[in-house]
Amino acid sequence: MQRYWGLYAMLLLPIAFFVIFRYWPMINVLLAFKRNNIIDPVMTVDWASTWELGNLSLPAMGNFEMAFSHPPFRMAVRNTLMFSIFDLAAGFPAPIILALLLNELKFKRFKRITQTISYMPHFLSWIIISGLAIRLFSPNYGTFNNILANSFGADPVQFLTSPNSWVGMVVGLGVWRSVGWNTIIYLAAITAVNPELHEAAEADGASRLQRMWHVTLPGIRPVIVILFILALGNTMGADFERFMALRNHLVSSMANVLPVYVFEWGLGNLRFSLAAAVGLFQNVINLFLLLGANIIAKKLGGQGLW
Repeated sequence: MQRYWGLYAMLLLPIAFFVIFRYWPMINVLLAFKRNNIIDPVMTVDWASTWELGNLSLPAMGNFEMAFSHPPFRMAVRNTLMFSIFDLAAGFPAPIILALLLNELKFKRFKRITQTISYMPHFLSWIIISGLAIRLFSPNYGTFNNILANSFGADPVQFLTSPNSWVGMVVGLGVWRSVGWNTIIYLAAITAVNPELHEAAEADGASRLQRMWHVTLPGIRPVIVILFILALGNTMGADFERFMALRNHLVSSMANVLPVYVFEWGLGNLRFSLAAAVGLFQNVINLFLLLGANIIAKKLGGQGLW
């Protein structure tokens, strides 16, 4: 420490930042077990409910019981799990496939243009995307439905008002927005694959598709596993902006995911203890999913996060 005291001194500022702004505020997670009161210090607020253990009064799960018995909360959990599964099924393999296809392109200029166009939607906010969706898919004046009506004489498709169609549209827009940005990670991983492996496979008569399956994919498997673990760790954390921007009263039952529930029933109704309890529930479930996925990945011989 005497030799490198300057480096240790430089660490003091970021450590202080994390302690003050990341760890110290975690004390307020106790609000999930306290009565609804954000005026007084959280340590002085009474427990929402208690259970007796001898002479001790220990905190019970009053706010959690309130949430679990609330029908909109159960609907929010169901919708969150449904959208997470759809996003994993459609959104996780999409950038892998796009990266493999872009890697096989021989025209470098076309490859760069395609890659740039594909990740540009990542920089659009969901408010802008919702406006585009209305202009494209509105049943009355949307471009897509106008083409169907004028060119094919078909009836308009209720993308924005039919719950089932709305689910598909939300998932599709999520894939469209994120696929190009996530492709960058896989393209970077593909560059680390030893080119001699491709040359050896080509010398053995392997086709381009076989080289992609037996050389490129195994070469980027550690990156795929790590990103899949991180994706599972966000299963209960749906994208708040996406659902708030694209929802309407006709599909509100499907748009009610956990972040929206916290905003409406917790913060919107000034039930801050309920919001804290639901937020803690989300994070605990995500933590166990993250730990479980990491353990399973290492058991199967893969490389986990740690």
